[in-house]
Amino acid sequence: MLLGKLFKSFKITDKSYLSALSHAGTIGLHMVSGIVVGTLIGYSLDKWLDLYPWLTGIFMFLGIVAGFKNVYVDSKRLLAAQKEEDEKRFSLQAEDSSDKNTRV
Repeated sequence: MLLGKLFKSFKITDKSYLSALSHAGTIGLHMVSGIVVGTLIGYSLDKWLDLYPWLTGIFMFLGIVAGFKNVYVDSKRLLAAQKEEDEKRFSLQAEDSSDKNTRV
């Protein structure tokens, strides 16, 4: 019962937080998917060319590099969007405070 009351009181109404949360989930998914896809491609080529474990290792390494690159690009995009939103929010707050100062 206590947890139910706690979760009912915890409501996220600002869509920016939900958007940031979804972007963070996407970042983790991109990291894992790069490694899995690279490893599967390498393993398939190894079985086809009978070179196990060389191509699996090479493509796993390439998947790790691709995963980190995706994380870097997604993080830059998320930080740029957050910075833009913060600037917009601070400009609105500055306008509100200047309007209050001119009324007095």
